[in-house]
Amino acid sequence: MRDIDDFLRRQEEIIEATGWAVTHVLPTDDATVPFAYTVGLTAHDHPELITAGLPQKVAHSLLNDLARRAYDKAERFTHGQRISDLITGYDAIIIDGPPTDELPPAMAINRYGRDQILLQQLVWPDRQNRFPWEDGYSFAPQAQPLIAQL
Repeated sequence: MRDIDDFLRRQEEIIEATGWAVTHVLPTDDATVPFAYTVGLTAHDHPELITAGLPQKVAHSLLNDLARRAYDKAERFTHGQRISDLITGYDAIIIDGPPTDELPPAMAINRYGRDQILLQQLVWPDRQNRFPWEDGYSFAPQAQPLIAQL
C-alpha cells in the first residue's frame, strides 16, 4: 500500500500547487490503449479532461495545456469544439461523454464520486486531419477509444 499512498500524496501535492494533476494509465497487454486524464478540475467546477492513444509525454503536455486554459483562464470547452492552436498543424476536437470501461478516470472517480465527474475528451486527428468518426480515418478504432461520438 505504500506505493499507492505515495502516489496519492504526490498527486495531492501537484493538485494543491497547480489545481490539477495528470494521471497516466499504461497498457499491461496489447489490447489496452494508453490514456491520460486530469484529476482536480472537478473541484473548480470544470470537467476532467481525458485523451487516449498518445505517447505519455504528448498526452501530458496537451492535457496540461487544456487544463491551464480551463483553470487559469476559466475557458470552457463545448462538445464538438475544434481547437486549432493546440497541436501544431492540426485541429483537435473536444467531445463530452461519460467514463467508459475502456477509459475510466478512476482516480478522479475515487476522489469525487462517479456522479460528480463531468468528462471531456481531447480527440486527435490522423495525418490528413480526419477524426475517428470520419470516412478515411487512417487508424483503427481501438487506437483511440472514444467516450462518445460527435
